[in-house]
Amino acid sequence: MSTAALDFSHDPAQRSWVASANDPHSDFPLQNLPFGRFRLKAGEPWRVGVAIGEQVLDLQAAGLLDGCDMNTLMARGAAARRALRHALSSALAEGSSEQPKLQQALHPQSAVELGLPCTVGDYTDFYVGIHHATAVGKLFRPDNPLLPNYPWVPIGYHGRASTLQASGHAFRRPMGQLKGPQDAAPALGATRRLDFELELALCMGQPNALGEPIAIAQAEDHIFGLALLNDWSARDVQAWEYQPLGPFLSKNFATTLSPWMVTLEALAPFRKAFVRAPEFPQPLPYLDAPAQRAGGAFDIQLDVLLQTPAMRASGRAGVAITRSNYADAAFWTAGQLVTHHTVNGCALNAGDVLGTGTLSGPEAQQAGSLLELTQGGKTLVAVGDEQRSFVEDGDTVILRGWCEREGLRRIGFGNCAATVLPAR
Repeated sequence: MSTAALDFSHDPAQRSWVASANDPHSDFPLQNLPFGRFRLKAGEPWRVGVAIGEQVLDLQAAGLLDGCDMNTLMARGAAARRALRHALSSALAEGSSEQPKLQQALHPQSAVELGLPCTVGDYTDFYVGIHHATAVGKLFRPDNPLLPNYPWVPIGYHGRASTLQASGHAFRRPMGQLKGPQDAAPALGATRRLDFELELALCMGQPNALGEPIAIAQAEDHIFGLALLNDWSARDVQAWEYQPLGPFLSKNFATTLSPWMVTLEALAPFRKAFVRAPEFPQPLPYLDAPAQRAGGAFDIQLDVLLQTPAMRASGRAGVAITRSNYADAAFWTAGQLVTHHTVNGCALNAGDVLGTGTLSGPEAQQAGSLLELTQGGKTLVAVGDEQRSFVEDGDTVILRGWCEREGLRRIGFGNCAATVLPAR
């Protein structure tokens, strides 16, 4: 498990010769160093980069990478990643003799195209948000919101990797079969209940062989880093299609992933104890370990902003409509998801993405979807001086995530944003 002690790379007093990284409000100080991919112009191969302040460092040009692509780097495992983090931390620190060479390998993030952080081969979406599961369950099963297997099984379904897209890309409102309770038959149409889902993505690193489960004690060593994920959902399509096999067209039309993977090393200062409420059973032995209980949760603040077309036209930024915390929302740890996913012998590859599921907080105003915030569309949510029941054409939804604690440098994930275009 990646529970290495804090070291010089976490020192809050360390400053970088990249001036923008020293801004206390920056998502990407020297203590973060998240990995992603970028290119200088369309059509070029993707380059491996690290975010530092408002810049991105080209690792190949800096002489810190041996020509491999991102997925190959991810597959090398936790020890190689830690060694590279330490080298970067030293090279980018104030007073480093590497500054003249590395300056030539820096590019403003605003001047490059940021893509998906890695090549994603497979995508699984879990359902770890206990408050989300309870709130949604109450909408459909008021007397029995949580199904009997929920406290025992990390529930998930296989998603569609081909429609994962990088932050900043727009997508079309999806079509699907719709059937209201009074309709005699379904009809094809554009979803009228388009929703966002506030999630995190676990980006897998070191693979496991087919037939070889990953034990809970080693599970986190197979996670390269975390990113933000918006699992867009067509709620009316979902309501008609989801029985008996679960989501299909209601989920596979678009999923937005942020461009930077924040490593478990960067998140180490923000670990928390993982504690189950006493009314729930403890995990089965294969999902339990002392290290998971002691520090399997991460204190990550999350929020969702929505910018309407009218806001954009007048130059106004999006407004926050909900905020939650990963540690408060998740019923299962990241390590438990990896172990359960592989307990049957399933092979995970470098670049595979495991979505957490919607991360709603315990309070109603902390819901991670409009389905919850509007009680299934029955009420409206204030968005500045406008209102929404579900996402409308032209709306831009922005997810943000960050960690901060007294005595430590704040680190963040950047934005995960997408705009909805009208259906074809």
